[in-house]
Amino acid sequence: MATHATMPVRRRTRPTTPAHHGRTALSWAMPLVLGVILGFWAFFIKRDGGTTTDGQIWLGVISGVAFAALCYALVRVRWSLPRELRAAAYGVLTGGAIGFLYSLHGNSVLASGLLGLVLAAGMTCIMFYAYYTRED
Repeated sequence: MATHATMPVRRRTRPTTPAHHGRTALSWAMPLVLGVILGFWAFFIKRDGGTTTDGQIWLGVISGVAFAALCYALVRVRWSLPRELRAAAYGVLTGGAIGFLYSLHGNSVLASGLLGLVLAAGMTCIMFYAYYTRED
């Protein structure tokens, strides 16, 4: 009776995540665009069809810069985080931004926090699912 020879198995030589996590154009352009969008959105919410004031402009600039900096920081450290923490970080960033924008409409802190919490939980679930199904 003949025996079967074991075939050599090809081993994966590359890591499962990209080795190069350098500063690409998208790593700084996407947070910049998101920061500009959030800044203009905050400015227009506070303007409410009235005249433009310096406080409204500064609110838009500072909130846009802060959001862009947080997005950039998250993009820079995302590969060092486990998938659960990475998904939670995206959820917190999304929920915090939406809760902040909702509070600018004059809603209560409780309503803004609740909306931010609900959207943060939803984004965390979505990002966890995306990372869980696409990573080894």
